[in-house]
Amino acid sequence: MDRTTRLYALVEELRAAAPRPRSVAALATRFEVSTRTVQRDLQALMDAGVPVRTALGRGGGWTVDPAMTLPPVHFTADEAAALAAALANADTPYAAAARTAYQKLLASMTGPTAAVAETLAARIVALPSRTEPTVRAAVERALTDATVLRLTYVDAAGRPSERAVEPAGLLTAEGRWYLIAWCRTRRAGRGFRLDRITTATPTDEPSHPHDLAALLRGSMAADATRPTALDGRPRAP
Repeated sequence: MDRTTRLYALVEELRAAAPRPRSVAALATRFEVSTRTVQRDLQALMDAGVPVRTALGRGGGWTVDPAMTLPPVHFTADEAAALAAALANADTPYAAAARTAYQKLLASMTGPTAAVAETLAARIVALPSRTEPTVRAAVERALTDATVLRLTYVDAAGRPSERAVEPAGLLTAEGRWYLIAWCRTRRAGRGFRLDRITTATPTDEPSHPHDLAALLRGSMAADATRPTALDGRPRAP
């Protein structure tokens, strides 16, 4: 068993045992490697962001939070190459997460599939974003945590304003990204171009839920549609 295969097998072994911990010795026996090799593998998983944890003392060992990981997903060569190409050069909201996802995807592939994915990804480039990294990070946090975002926005005429907004979602149009939110200052739905937000500060105040489609209705983005992948998501009976 090569190391990449073993790393994924380790995660699945811990997932199957969760919430019970597994000792390093037991994992070493299971995969027929030394305890030092298991320790290195577990550290590599932690460094890659996999939610594996260790508890010391009697009855301790290594565990993984099954709610924070995904079960194995099998891609065709074309699907894997397409995902790798899309993630490798992502310069969009959640770009940092896209890059680590690309690294994990590439690490899971071997042989011709990996070579095709890397070659395709290298042939797709993206121009640098004009959005400040701190602004993008604040928008991402507010969307993920569903909290109020305070921002300074410069409109098309160059006029700055201070806003407190409740994020509803993101819109992409003509190569630009917009934060769609309920603006407390204007008491209405508004779209804020990310590269016109000069400062953004996330807060700990929970925001009210807002329907993205309702905020878009009547605006220049009224015809916006959900991604096809979402519309085709299997539904529970």
